Amino acid sequence: MGAATLEKPRLLSEVDSVPCDGYQKLGRSFPKQQLELQRLYGVSQRAFERETRVSLMATVEYTLRSALASPQLDETQRSSSLEDYLDKEIAGIRARVRQDRAVAVSRGLNVGLSSGLLLSLVLLSLPLMAGAWGWLGDLGITLNCSDRWTLLGVFLSGGAGAFGAVFSVLARLRNSGDELTRRKANGHSAAVVPGQMSRSMRYEGVYRVVIGWVLGIAVFLLLSAEFAQVIDVPVATGDICGGQEAASTSFWVFWCAIGFLSGFNERWTFGLLNRSSRSYGADSRDGAGTRDGADSGGRDRSQASATDSKST
Repeated sequence: MGAATLEKPRLLSEVDSVPCDGYQKLGRSFPKQQLELQRLYGVSQRAFERETRVSLMATVEYTLRSALASPQLDETQRSSSLEDYLDKEIAGIRARVRQDRAVAVSRGLNVGLSSGLLLSLVLLSLPLMAGAWGWLGDLGITLNCSDRWTLLGVFLSGGAGAFGAVFSVLARLRNSGDELTRRKANGHSAAVVPGQMSRSMRYEGVYRVVIGWVLGIAVFLLLSAEFAQVIDVPVATGDICGGQEAASTSFWVFWCAIGFLSGFNERWTFGLLNRSSRSYGADSRDGAGTRDGADSGGRDRSQASATDSKST
């Protein structure tokens, strides 16, 4: 959740043991550094972790007292060494502030993804438990062999899609965590409080898992119904129910791989969905036309499929 918000934030000039005349002298001698210290002091009071907040505030106060105690602050003895010292301390504080924001993003995503995966396990276990305990029979629902394997394929693809979405988010977070938050902050990430960003990333994590579920199930239904002739399904439910040897193993491996790919690569999945919708529209027009129209529609679908394959 992050540290609680301070009810009364303090100004840098209100720090104990900081003389008012010395603070004003610092502003006259180093106005840029003084304003940056004041900004970082405000940012440190909004840090995500309580320990980081206390540490950052102490560091800013220490830097201020060190500068005020330096004899080089006097305009007659001013040199560039004090300015270099302030710039180095400010750069270090900025780095710690960025690290605190990274912790907020990582923790929010971890909580969100863990919650989404827990929800996925519940969604996977409840139907299986319902079938094992005979709840469907009590409701008057009977499932044959093909129905049971179809439902199993739905949950396999959906669950693998959820894990694929989680892996995709973790891979992007490993490469650059700023990529996940840049669009939410509209380029002004410093204006977003780390605690608020953590909550936003928590919701983002749950959202990603749900999207992985939906995409995995959608791809399973499209390929099973043969709406998209892009990937040849190696094993159908009829092959398993017909007693074909090793068909069940191929069924598990294939749909887990397709579900994981659907959740991991959203661009590929949406391209497949768009392609299937155009193919379905072409099939409807072909059914109402002549055979020549069907042949031209087939050529159009082939060309569209080739174009989509290149773009994907």
